[in-house]
Amino acid sequence: MELETKISRVLANYGKELVQEWVQEQLKDMSTHGHLMSDQQLRSQCEEFVHLVQRAAALSDCRDMKGAEWEPTRDMLASISKSRAHQGYTAAETALFVLSFKKPFFDRLRLEHGGNTDALAADLFLASDLLENLALHTTNVFQASREEIIRRQELEIMELSTPVIQLWPGILCIPLIGTFDSERTHVMVESLLQKIADTRSEIAILDISGVATVDTLVAQHIMKTIAAVRLMGADCFISGLRPAVAQTMVQLGVELLNVITKANLGSAMDLALRRLGLEVRNVKQ
Repeated sequence: MELETKISRVLANYGKELVQEWVQEQLKDMSTHGHLMSDQQLRSQCEEFVHLVQRAAALSDCRDMKGAEWEPTRDMLASISKSRAHQGYTAAETALFVLSFKKPFFDRLRLEHGGNTDALAADLFLASDLLENLALHTTNVFQASREEIIRRQELEIMELSTPVIQLWPGILCIPLIGTFDSERTHVMVESLLQKIADTRSEIAILDISGVATVDTLVAQHIMKTIAAVRLMGADCFISGLRPAVAQTMVQLGVELLNVITKANLGSAMDLALRRLGLEVRNVKQ
């Protein structure tokens, strides 16, 4: 535990100086995102890090970051990483929070060793390994946070790209645009079925005029959507069926049995109104 004691002693004896130099080191490299964090906030994070590492190093083996003594340090770095992932920092900038501590910390280790170069080399290696492991922890948490943010944004984009529109009381429309996979279809069907339940609509129109090409998978998604709508007690029309798409579906052997199709949304809307016993008339005579 000699190294651990030495690390703890250096952090305790030079804590204020270390924080001051460390903050300055980071501010030099944070010109792009410096406006996202105040100097005081950065200083508070640095002071907390020094305190937690000093306490953990005094109680445990610095070679094992998985011990319970290091849990507060890991949690603190995880919190910083998640916050910076949301603020728009890069993984490198987040890891720099720990790695930039090397220079001021190593300078103080040299003071502690005096002229003993052999001991200094060994301690610098172990201390470097400690900080790099902590930096790796921040990078891992940052990457997981960014992936979660991206996944959530993709879901939000899918929801926005498949809006369920109420054209008339009892009539819903969902325009299909672009390509579809299983996840996007799941979001689309879930939104449509929920809207049918909420509005007690009797008819849902799938407008596929925005679908440029249809393959077997897309056709299967359309048929599954129609089946789900029918299970909710509503009828389902398809509008916007292009000639090329219709020909492709025939070639694929897709049979739209008992499914009403219309060339455009207007025609489908007109039929839906008549199904509800309504009629559109021109009041300008």
